[in-house]
Amino acid sequence: MAKISPVSIKYMIHANFTAEGALEKPDVIGAVFGQTEGLLGADLEMRELQKEGKIGRIEVDLERKDKLTTGTIKIPTAVDQSETTLIAAAIETIERIGPCDAQIEIEKIEDVRGSKRDYILERAKKLMQNIQGATDSRAISNEIKDATKTSGVQEYGDEKLPCGGDLSEKEIIVVEGRADVINLLKAGIKNVIGMNGTKLPEAIKELGKEKELTLFVDGDRGGKLIAQNVVDNANVKYIASAPDGKEVEELTSKEILMYLRKKVSPELFLREGSGEDSADKPETSQESFTLDEKAKAKIKEIYEENEGTGKAVLLDDSLEAYKEVSAKSVSGVLKRIREKPGVIVLDGTVTGSLLSAAEEVGCKAIAAPNFGATDTTIELLSF
Repeated sequence: MAKISPVSIKYMIHANFTAEGALEKPDVIGAVFGQTEGLLGADLEMRELQKEGKIGRIEVDLERKDKLTTGTIKIPTAVDQSETTLIAAAIETIERIGPCDAQIEIEKIEDVRGSKRDYILERAKKLMQNIQGATDSRAISNEIKDATKTSGVQEYGDEKLPCGGDLSEKEIIVVEGRADVINLLKAGIKNVIGMNGTKLPEAIKELGKEKELTLFVDGDRGGKLIAQNVVDNANVKYIASAPDGKEVEELTSKEILMYLRKKVSPELFLREGSGEDSADKPETSQESFTLDEKAKAKIKEIYEENEGTGKAVLLDDSLEAYKEVSAKSVSGVLKRIREKPGVIVLDGTVTGSLLSAAEEVGCKAIAAPNFGATDTTIELLSF
């Protein structure tokens, strides 16, 4: 069997699994190869890809506790981004490992070349300092200048939030993550801080009491969801958005400045966003479902009690909890239980497979701190 060269690895697929029974590592690897066979066509047959050196050695770590086996799967690939995501999606369709019912969820797909780029930039800066005499290489110079800007990313507060280092200004721009912070630094904007995900950190709530916060979100439904959550929980003066279908980290410096100038009040942004969403979607009975403030407050209370447990709490239509399950196995549980939930309160990340399973059983709302997927008619609450 061919081995993939570490130099050629582009991406690493990280997956978590839960199985209802005792398993060994060969059972997991066998399921990955066997149950994805034929799903993606001959060009993406995993056994053939491994023979060709396009998929590396699959690593499995597992742990048995009581009647459950849980663990992680790592799959290195040398294929391109779209093919890697197809392979990852196929792995999530596995429902049995060995003789046991199982649930697999993709935690993340890591671009392993990022660390190599970081090393190259750091090494280039050191070499530049040691060059004797002048250089005419403008391309190298510009690259080093960009690296110097991005090296200005600092950490703020106990939550170690990525920031531009200049939070003394009256206005602070709040973005979603580190990549967004880096892109704003390239545009010369230093009064920026990232949330490190969709959950609103306490440090940003505190900044909102003293500073004028401008929230800069991606131009998709996830961005609107984040905006609603931040506005509900912090003092935000303005909201700016990337154009439809684009993320803040993808914008050019000129575009960043242009869309920041188009910032509007939270009320106007959320009102316009609501109108666009409703116009784009078909009318269904599920989409007409809305939670009033009293119901949202009760769900938030249940979420806070469940936070840190790694579990999902299933609520009936009266918002009464009737079952707790592992957050990693909730998709599989929804397919088997008789009493279907009206609301799911999850301590974890909502994946595409969970949204699909929840839609199939008629779930009306999901509350969680993080959303890896948001393309659904189900009402989503981010805490």
